[in-house]
Formats: sequence, structure tokens, C-alpha cells
Amino acid sequence: MLIHPQFDPAAIRIGSFAIHWYGLMYLMAFVQFLLLGRLRIRAPRYQALGWTYKDLEDLLFAGVLGVVLGGRLGYTLFYMPGFYLANPLSIFKIWEGGMSFHGGLLGVLAALYWFAKKRKTTFFVVSDLVAPLVPFGLAFGRLGNFINGELWGRPTDLPWAMVFPLVDSVPRHPSQIYQLLGEGVFLGIALWVYAGKPRRVGQVSGFFLLGYGICRFLAEYAREPDAFLGLLGLGLSMGQWLCVPMILFGIYLMTAFKSKSI
Repeated sequence: MLIHPQFDPAAIRIGSFAIHWYGLMYLMAFVQFLLLGRLRIRAPRYQALGWTYKDLEDLLFAGVLGVVLGGRLGYTLFYMPGFYLANPLSIFKIWEGGMSFHGGLLGVLAALYWFAKKRKTTFFVVSDLVAPLVPFGLAFGRLGNFINGELWGRPTDLPWAMVFPLVDSVPRHPSQIYQLLGEGVFLGIALWVYAGKPRRVGQVSGFFLLGYGICRFLAEYAREPDAFLGLLGLGLSMGQWLCVPMILFGIYLMTAFKSKSI
């Protein structure tokens, strides 16, 4: 049985000033987006479209806004609508926690749509460029979850079970690590290889939706459901139900989208 190290949430402290691990993870996610994005736009198909590093910077800025606004609104609508309807000002208290990946995804999609209109191209040309840059950023986010000892797993007696002392003394799945490896590293490598060859417009985006949906759906079996929601219909968590449309739409994009290759 392992015990969570209970890291200091601040990576660096200088007097009263502190830089938190979670903030560093966001920074690392943004840096890898720009670094891997440079490799993506060097591909002949994107060079032919005239993509530049400035486009990546604009995409990152729009994406960050989409993640923050969409993630917060998604949490309020998907997970605690009753509470936030009764306490609307609490929606703005982001420092108290409460972000939804699926809401953040919708926010990013809105940002990509705006960027596609600005650049006078199609939505899926933009999303196909961005999709392979996302999983490794998610991996940094899950590492931040693990360092903070949050989003812990369900009880288990497996040899690598971990006790999170701030929660209780029960051995649990280190589900943050499962998600880091699954929807982060594994999906990132698979998607990068898949996107390295010419694909029809929309297929790379579809691969991401399908891959993330499956990885997250499976990881949810090890992750402790939100206490205020528990398990929903068919014994599935809210996260699993939100993955179902992602999986279905991902399959559609990979099999039924007939636009030209890029």
C-alpha cells in the first residue's frame, strides 16, 4: 500500500509570494502546445495553408479563454445547476474550485470556431491541427491533480493502491495517474502518429474525441464519483455519460466525413 506524499501545493515560496504546482502545470501545458504546434505547422499540408507561429499564439489565447469560461460554466450546468441557480454570484468564485473538462471542451470548440471564421477557413481544418496538441497538455493537468491529492479514486485492494490522508485512511486507486497515462500520454502518442499521415478533414478531430471518450469512460470506473452526484443511470458517473456523445461523434467523424484530405 502506498501513501500519497501530500506535496506542498506551492512549488516555490518567496516570502508571502508562492507559485503553485497547478499553475506550473498549466504553464507547461501552454508551452508544450506552442512547441508541438511548431512541428505541426511545418507539415507541408499546413505550410500550403500559410499557417504561422502567430496563428498558434492566437489559437492558444482563444483556447485559454475557452477552457476557463467553458470549464466553469460546464461545471455549474452539468454538476451543480441547483446550487448555482440559487447562488449565481458563486459562479465567479473560480478560486473555490469547480471546473469541467467537458465544459472546457465546449469552450475550446467555440474558440476554434471563432478562429476559423477569423482566418476564413473551416472549423475542422483548425480542430485537426489542434487535436494532437491537447492530450499532453491534459497529462500535465492530471499531474497537477495528483500533486494536489484531488480527484482521487475508488477504494481498492490492488498492490498499487494509495491512501490519500487528506481524504481518509482507505486504500484507493491513484486514478489521476491512470488518466495521466491514458488520456494524456497514450492518447497523445497514438494521436500524434495517426495525424502524421494525410487524413480526411475531420478524421484527426474524430480520433481525439473517440480516444479521449474511451480513455475517460474506462478511467471513471476507478475514479470516485462526485459525492453530491454519485452514480447515475445504469451505474455510470456523470463523466461517463458526458463521454458517450464524444465517442459517438468521434466515430461519425472518422467514418462518415467525406471531405478532402489535408
